[in-house]
Amino acid sequence: MNLNFFPSRQISLYMVRLFLTRTFAVLALLVVVLQTLDLLGNSGDILSYPGNGDPQLWHYVGLRAPQIVARFLPFSVLLGTLVMLATLNQNSEIISMKAAGLSAHQILAPLVLAALGVSIISFVFNERIVVRSTAALSAWEAVDFGPIPPDSGVKSNPWVRDGNNLVNVAIVAGRGSDVQLRQIEIYNRVNNSLTTIVEAPRGHYDAASKSWVLEGARQFDVARGTVREVGTVRFGRDIRPDQFTLAKVDPDALTFSELQSAIADLRDAGRPTAELEGSLWHKLSGPLSALLMPILGSVAAFGLARSGQLFMRAVLGMALGFAYFVADNFSLAMGNLGAYPPVLAAWAPFFLFLLVGETLLFRTEE
Repeated sequence: MNLNFFPSRQISLYMVRLFLTRTFAVLALLVVVLQTLDLLGNSGDILSYPGNGDPQLWHYVGLRAPQIVARFLPFSVLLGTLVMLATLNQNSEIISMKAAGLSAHQILAPLVLAALGVSIISFVFNERIVVRSTAALSAWEAVDFGPIPPDSGVKSNPWVRDGNNLVNVAIVAGRGSDVQLRQIEIYNRVNNSLTTIVEAPRGHYDAASKSWVLEGARQFDVARGTVREVGTVRFGRDIRPDQFTLAKVDPDALTFSELQSAIADLRDAGRPTAELEGSLWHKLSGPLSALLMPILGSVAAFGLARSGQLFMRAVLGMALGFAYFVADNFSLAMGNLGAYPPVLAAWAPFFLFLLVGETLLFRTEE
């Protein structure tokens, strides 16, 4: 068995160049189309806030585009691989490579290496850009696309129970005793019946009295249907600051290390973490899915390019790729329900389809 996977430097560079140009061309096309559709669906909500205009629309595009890139990069690798390999097969270039003594794995090796580079770029892109844009966009949506308080550590829309009452906060910023709250709503209940609703634009934690202070609060009486100004209000002596900061952990808005820290904090507080652990491992397995696409799409590279066989092989490669994404989402959902362990939920589809792709490649071409 020839273990030299890169016998020709020129062919390897040629294959990598074709692979990368097709992949990023497909990605650019997908991002333009999907971003346009997404902006059309959300522009009304953005412009409905007084004072918003074209700058806010472009700001939304800047925050949303990284999410679209991260989500559809593996699809782009799959489609780029299929377009490239089908074209090479159509032009008999694959036959020429095999006639020169290259095996199927030697033909695909440059693509797998390039896909590994794409996976690394995807992981770094997610860690450095996507998580920040996701956190910023979530915070912006929580205030209906209005001004966001310039605080660090922003979290959006957590719910906390205060005895029989419920507390909802649009934005939580800071950690520990420095936690700041924005747009607070307290639903006061007696015997599970709503009696009053207290609203305040801002609040903070008072470490001296170990309670929360609301400023500029208003109270709505449900029975009477009246609203009155109540000024400064104290509440929640039994609510710890970490209950707000840990009440809602968005794994998509945290880096790998930050999510690890949040999981440790939740575990120390006795909270369930299985769903977040699955998302943690998926931060690694998700970008690596690009590594699978050349293997799953390889069925379009081999076989005779006549009598419709090339088209059917391309369809088969696309079906295998999309089946992986379906299995990946299903496995994560089962992990969130507790049916699968977190590590299995994140990694099982990757290794399963790696085995399927290699099996097809060996049985048909090797």
